[in-house]
Amino acid sequence: MNTPMQTRFNGTTARNVYRQRCQVPLGEEGLTPPPNLLPCPTIPWRPLQPSAKAESRPPATMRNFRRYLTLRHSHDDHRRFSKSGSLTSRLQSRSVIRFAGPDTVKFLQGLLTNDVHGFLASRLEKPSFSAVGAPNTPAVVTSPLYAALLTPQGRFLYDFFLYKRPEPEERLDPSGSGPGQRQEDGEMEVFADVDGRFLEEIVQTFRRFRLRSKVEIENVTEDFSCWQRYGSYLSRKPLTVEEPEAASVGWGAGIDRSAVLASQAINGWRWFRDPRLDCLGFRGIFPSGTAPPLVEVDKETVEDNFVLWRIEKGVAEGSTEIPKGEAIPLEYNLEGLNAISFDKGCYVGQELIARTHHRGVIRKRLVPLMFLDNQGKEVEQKVVPGSDVVDASSGKRIGIVTISVGCQGLGLLRLEEALRRSASLTILGEEDLRVEARKPDWWPPEWIGEAGEGNAVG
Repeated sequence: MNTPMQTRFNGTTARNVYRQRCQVPLGEEGLTPPPNLLPCPTIPWRPLQPSAKAESRPPATMRNFRRYLTLRHSHDDHRRFSKSGSLTSRLQSRSVIRFAGPDTVKFLQGLLTNDVHGFLASRLEKPSFSAVGAPNTPAVVTSPLYAALLTPQGRFLYDFFLYKRPEPEERLDPSGSGPGQRQEDGEMEVFADVDGRFLEEIVQTFRRFRLRSKVEIENVTEDFSCWQRYGSYLSRKPLTVEEPEAASVGWGAGIDRSAVLASQAINGWRWFRDPRLDCLGFRGIFPSGTAPPLVEVDKETVEDNFVLWRIEKGVAEGSTEIPKGEAIPLEYNLEGLNAISFDKGCYVGQELIARTHHRGVIRKRLVPLMFLDNQGKEVEQKVVPGSDVVDASSGKRIGIVTISVGCQGLGLLRLEEALRRSASLTILGEEDLRVEARKPDWWPPEWIGEAGEGNAVG
């Protein structure tokens, strides 16, 4: 029996689309996607199937075709896709480490830029309704915390999303009739979603800082995976509304609140609002080998699409996009992404952050970029990270491109020149390219100052 997607597209159609785009002769079966590779009219690339282990990866021909469809899409295609509903990506560039022990809070509080003590003591995400919990869901949950580790000179090293496993007394017992039993000898556990490309380096850095602190630091990437749900539909939902697709769970004219909670969690692990910005959707870590809740098979896609979503919002992530040992956190907007607490007290690198913040002068910031030709059409794969952005009218260098994906990117630019309406921006040595620098919607007005508002288009 045909599925809804098979009703619209069959295997022959998928193969013909692929041949036409790649100019593959009809007999070249080595590059032909399998019959079940069925594109959707609103999704111009192949979504991934849930796969946690290497042995479950699809054949090479399917992977090549899926990668082609992912990288081939234009900016307009991505905008259409982003409006099609919620998307889910497994963040394979991120890994998970675990902190455990009686000194965990004190240890992290003295190192990270955000208030870890307050996060574990009082940062509670309360449901928008008075709900009865479910056996596999915490009755009270602690929202994740975004934070960073800096050098003693105040330069960025690594970023972290911290999660606290629900305590037994914060969850209902298996019968669902009351809270779980408190374990007197239970130790504090904090899990951190970190940049997987620097995993071993991060673990070794924390172990050097540990000294006599009673805290264990363990790589648990084999046991947990990082996931993100995003899209225009999720971005429009206010925090006072429960997870939108969970709200449809139930029966009759009302909603089964226990089912709503249960639909968001697997053994206590659940989706949370991204602690940086509402427009980034939901984030969570889940046991490996198990698909997270609320993930539609045809809406699971590669991580590259979440990178594009972040770039559109002007958000960098990880120690590659935020240069390790070089970046000043305030220039990369970490205070606006809720990564810095100015009230918590001392931590590594605090002096530069506090001095810069209280002076109130930040002349350069990370902004979204669009690359265009002289006719105003989007230009893809023409700009590389590290390229200099210059003001064409004066020839003055105003910043650099830090990330470039297709026709979009991020750049660290001087705001006074970059966001001036009369600015004419281009890439050094590429005078036929024009650069549009845009102020993200989530920026507070005080960041702009006298630089002016709106877009600067070359």
